Amino acid sequence: MSDAPRSVPLAGVIGHPIAHSRSPLLHGHWLRKLGIRGHYVPLDVAAADFENVVRMMPRMGFVGANVTIPHKERAFGLADVVSDRASLIGAVNTLTFRDDGRIYADNTDGYGFLANLRQNAPDWRADAGPALVLGAGGASRAVVASLIEAGAPEIVVTNRTRVRAETLREDFGARVRVLDWVQAGRAMADAALVVNTTSLGMVGKPELAVPLDGIGPGTVVTDLVYAPLETRLLRIAADQGASVVDGLGMLLHQAVPGFERWFGMRPEVDEATRAAVLL
Repeated sequence: MSDAPRSVPLAGVIGHPIAHSRSPLLHGHWLRKLGIRGHYVPLDVAAADFENVVRMMPRMGFVGANVTIPHKERAFGLADVVSDRASLIGAVNTLTFRDDGRIYADNTDGYGFLANLRQNAPDWRADAGPALVLGAGGASRAVVASLIEAGAPEIVVTNRTRVRAETLREDFGARVRVLDWVQAGRAMADAALVVNTTSLGMVGKPELAVPLDGIGPGTVVTDLVYAPLETRLLRIAADQGASVVDGLGMLLHQAVPGFERWFGMRPEVDEATRAAVLL
């Protein structure tokens, strides 16, 4: 009896818009490097079509998908099984279509954030001192959750709209402290880690207009923005002696768990991976 050919696994990234996504470059690089017969494609799906598309994907040979703006909260509601960390964050970025027909949802942003820090600032320790987190959106929630899990003693959150930061404190508990946005610059002097989770400093967005003179040697500064790779925050922090970590590594590392689930092999984040995404 001859062996029947195995189906080629498919995965993709769902968003609207999605043409800007670097995830197809990333996963395509790993598929080629690991010699896997599979494909990863961008899927531009409007909000009105999201549920129908997701429920049809397993029938089309898809084993999973990444989910990005504006679908992360909607994906949470569609899932049959939700990981603890996705439940805590309240949003989903990774879907896996299981053989039993159920949809498993996860959020790997926090994992990617910590893995990026540990790879590119190996001397950083979560318990070294307070972490200052700029912003209180979905990315901030993932960062705060991961820092709590890693053992950060205090996480100071500041946001231009204070009420969003207050909601985050209510959800995550006593280790989170809220500061007014105007106090962000002063708080940097006491922070062991400074994290920008806002879009400020991104290409096409206003700069991060916060005093940065409190940053100095001994501080680790990371920016989730990766376009440009070196934001004004990172440039000034480096000039003042801080250790800096750009945001591209978080994008790369957050993709690892999903790729491993879908394609059965764990990829490595290395310089060749960065180069493939920066094409």
